[in-house]
Amino acid sequence: MAEKTLADRLGSWRGVIEVSPSGEVAVKDKRRLRAEVMDELARLAVFSDSSSDREKARVLIWEAARQTGVRPWSIQSLYDAMGREEVTGFTTPAINLRGMVYDKARAVVASVIRNKVGAFIFELARSEMGYTFQRPGEYASVVIAAAVREGFEGALFIQGDHYQVNAKKFAQGGEARSGEIQAIKDLISEAVAAGYGNIDIDASTVVDLSKPSVAEQQRDNFTTSAELAAHVRSLEPRGMAISIGGEIGEVGGVNSTPEELRAYMDGLLAELDGKIGGGTGGRGTKGPSKISIQTGTSHGGVPLPDGTVARVKIDFGVLKEISRIARSDYGMAGAVQHGASTLPAEAFDEFPKATTAEVHLATDFQNIVMEHPVFPKDLKSEMYAWLDRECAAERSGGMTPEQFYYKTRKKAWGPFKKATWDLPDATRFELRAALEAKFDLLFRKLGVVNTAGVVREHVKAGEFVKKLPS
Repeated sequence: MAEKTLADRLGSWRGVIEVSPSGEVAVKDKRRLRAEVMDELARLAVFSDSSSDREKARVLIWEAARQTGVRPWSIQSLYDAMGREEVTGFTTPAINLRGMVYDKARAVVASVIRNKVGAFIFELARSEMGYTFQRPGEYASVVIAAAVREGFEGALFIQGDHYQVNAKKFAQGGEARSGEIQAIKDLISEAVAAGYGNIDIDASTVVDLSKPSVAEQQRDNFTTSAELAAHVRSLEPRGMAISIGGEIGEVGGVNSTPEELRAYMDGLLAELDGKIGGGTGGRGTKGPSKISIQTGTSHGGVPLPDGTVARVKIDFGVLKEISRIARSDYGMAGAVQHGASTLPAEAFDEFPKATTAEVHLATDFQNIVMEHPVFPKDLKSEMYAWLDRECAAERSGGMTPEQFYYKTRKKAWGPFKKATWDLPDATRFELRAALEAKFDLLFRKLGVVNTAGVVREHVKAGEFVKKLPS
């Protein structure tokens, strides 16, 4: 069945949200906008058969957000305050949503409002974009629409996670390397245009531990990161300093050290200063606001033969020490922990104690949905059959079915995006309730309850008007 067109809907939305002949958007009734329009508008932004209608729906979402108090922005000024130790006591959750994004984002925001949370981030990694079939324009529009739908007001932080350099292409040099760097620059440009105020650069994949000194090991990392960071700075909207994340240790590798932090930051700041800082000795240009490190985790966790996840031991001492140096020596908010969502609940209390700036969370939200008793068994069977066909090459010897599906099922979200979006209302309600309970727990453990006031104090989010294209 063909999707309804935007023109079909605009007539019925008269008196709620309207568009002038010159393209100005006006919200007339905020209550009805949230209750009657946002669900359909989000759907049009993703599934409309017309690319023009998808783009127009995204402009309508942007303007609906702007006129109801939702401000996509950068977390930089909050992290600056953390770097000065004016703000302490919590770890910002950065939440990756791979599938059922609108419903999951609604669950996040419902919990945010209930718990008066201000410090939280929606994010999507470069790798996730591919298998979830989500470009930045779509992802930003859907999470913004969810924020409007739930009645959120304030700064909304959207982040490009792991904008990661492909090590194989980088190693080839020449056109392969330059093409890879340009592809990341193009993605950064696309993300900033979509409303992302936060970009995490990950060139840790090109660290070379065979080199004799730590500085030489990190050289390709910091020179590449500086080039990409300079590109970010060149795109900043007026009044916004985009928050840039750096990374010194690839997740799943060897634990990071203070020496690596210093080598990376000193090299990166000097490179940035040479590119855009005016020759101030490595301190004239705004560098990263935080630093991602390795402490013993891996993305998604390690599945055991029965499909459960192995317990891992995080080195919180490394997090605490690198966070301390990041703040005292470089004015950053601190260290960032990846691959944490499948940790036991008691582990999350430790992140604020270790003064961790940010923790990235993804896989457990997928697990909650796909393992919930109301998630349709026939749909799950279809998804797993698709994995059997399309991901067979990832089934290694000795891997049990439970391990295979656990490792690969994230890749089914894209092909089944519409099927999962269209689950019955009652099913989606139950799944949102389960997710809200998880977010309530995480927000308490990470100390971000009642941070809305702190964010309002330190983050002065501006606004940018968009007009509907003709």
